[in-house]
Amino acid sequence: MADAAPTTGPDPWFQTLFADRMGGANYGKGTEIYKFEKIKRAKRAALTAHPERKLLDFGIGENDDMAPPVVREALKREVDKLDNRGYADNGIQAYKDAVAAFMKRQFGVELDPVTEVCHAIGSKPAYAMLPAVFVNPGDVTLMTVPGYPVAGTHTRYLGGEVYRLPLLEKNGFYPDFEAIPADIKKRAKLLVINYPNSPTGATATKEFYQRVIEFAHKHRVIIVQDAAHILLTFDGEPLSFLQVDGAKEVGVEVHSMSKGFNMIGWRLGWVCGHPKIVQAYSDVKDNSDSGQFMAIQHAAAEALRHPEIPQQIREKYRRRIKKLVDVLDKVGFQAKMPGGSYFLYAKAPLAAGDRTFGNAEEVSQFLITEQSVCCVPWDDAGAYLRFSATYLAKDEAEEDLLMSETVERLGRLKLRF
Repeated sequence: MADAAPTTGPDPWFQTLFADRMGGANYGKGTEIYKFEKIKRAKRAALTAHPERKLLDFGIGENDDMAPPVVREALKREVDKLDNRGYADNGIQAYKDAVAAFMKRQFGVELDPVTEVCHAIGSKPAYAMLPAVFVNPGDVTLMTVPGYPVAGTHTRYLGGEVYRLPLLEKNGFYPDFEAIPADIKKRAKLLVINYPNSPTGATATKEFYQRVIEFAHKHRVIIVQDAAHILLTFDGEPLSFLQVDGAKEVGVEVHSMSKGFNMIGWRLGWVCGHPKIVQAYSDVKDNSDSGQFMAIQHAAAEALRHPEIPQQIREKYRRRIKKLVDVLDKVGFQAKMPGGSYFLYAKAPLAAGDRTFGNAEEVSQFLITEQSVCCVPWDDAGAYLRFSATYLAKDEAEEDLLMSETVERLGRLKLRF
C-alpha cells in the first residue's frame, strides 16, 4: 500500500477510529515517501529543470501497446449486446471454457472449467483475496522479495505475519527454504512465489517446482504461484506450475491477461488449480465484487483463442531486452538476458565519478536528476536497478535511437561497479 500523503490542520473527529492496519490514530501523519512516489517527484523535477531533455523512462511497468485489433473488435461487438449488461458475479462460462482450452493448448494442463477456474478483475485482487481464505491472526505468509507485496499487505490486514524470503543471485533467484526458521514453518499457511519472476527475470524449472511441492506437503503450506509474466518467457517454452505432477494438490496458479495480451487496463485474470481452493477463493470474491464486465470477458476469451498474440508480444520484448542488455553493458553494468518478464534486473553501480552511493535508491534518484534516465530501485536483497522494456517507441528505428541516447547519457556519468 502506498503511503498516505501527510495532512495538515486539525484532526477530523474520526482520526482515532482508523484501524490499526491503517496506522490507527497516526494515519496520514507519516512523512515517509513510498519509492514510486519519490520517482514521480524526481521525474517532475527533472522535466522542470531540463525541459529541453527528453525523459528516458525505463521505470514503466505496463505494456506500451494496445490490445490487438481482433480483441478490440470483439469488445465492440459484445458491448452492444443486452445479455452482457448485468453482473458477472464469478465469471461467465465462456471465459472459463476459453481459459481451460488455453491451459490445455499452451501447457498441456487439464482443468475442469466449472470447478477449477475462476476469473479475477486482474490478478491483483486475487492476491488480495486469497489470504482471506487461509490466514488467521498469527499465521504466516511466506513471500519472496523483491516482489509484488499485495498478498503480504492483506495478510497483515488479517492479523497475520509476513516472512520475507530474499531472492539472491547466488541462489539463482530462488528462495532458500532451508533457511526458514522452524517456528515460521510451523505457523506458515501460504507460500507466494512468482515465476518468471518480477523483477529478477528468473524462470522456474520443474526441479524447483518439485521442491516447492515437497515443501508444501512437508509443512502443510498452500502454494500461490503468480504467473503474470509467464507468456514472456525467453529461455524456453513457458512452464506452468500446474504442469508438474502434484502441483494441483497443493495450490493454485494466478494468471493475468495484462502482460501476455496487451490488456493491462482491461483488468482480467484467473485463478486455477485445486477445486477446493478455487471454490474458497470464489466465495471470498463473491462477497467482494460482482465480476468483470461480461463484454470484457468475451473479448478476453477471443484473445485466448489466438496463440499468435502472446508469441508476437514475447518476441517484441525479447528484442527490446536484448538491446537493453547491450546498452547497459557498454556503460559498465554486468547485465544478463533474463529468463523471462519484460524487466532487466541489474546490480546498481557503487559510484559515479567521485560520487558514491549507499543503496540503489540513491542511484535511481541520481540517474533521474543528472541525466533524466528513470529506472526503479530495489534494495530488498542487495542493491539492484530494474529497467523496463515497455518504454514508448513506435518502431525498431525509434528503439535504436532511444538506445543510442541512453548509452550517451549514462556514459557521461563514469559509473563504477
